[in-house]
Amino acid sequence: MTDLCLPECGVARFLTLLNGPWATLIVRELLHGPHRFTELREALPGISPHTLTSRLRQFERHGIVTRTTYAEIPPRVVYELTPLGEGLSDVLEAMGTWAMTVPDPGADVTV
Repeated sequence: MTDLCLPECGVARFLTLLNGPWATLIVRELLHGPHRFTELREALPGISPHTLTSRLRQFERHGIVTRTTYAEIPPRVVYELTPLGEGLSDVLEAMGTWAMTVPDPGADVTV
């Protein structure tokens, strides 16, 4: 997602902004409060540093996340959701609620 032009359709716009498997999981973690880069990596096993950096930059460009750098040695960088990003809380909660209603085909079903 390098283009800053967003689709007119709200659903397409949402999917453009939160594309890929990691985007919503990054937001989920940031809903708990500000995180440093390493904390996000530890909370999301399997995410590459490149992917995490890319997603955070995209979120920052679109005003979903803020990046604060503290003048310390070593430098400390903290990522935090903006009010716009915090608005995703209800969306993620609704997604989770809906997903839990879908039967697990691998679950042992007793007849």
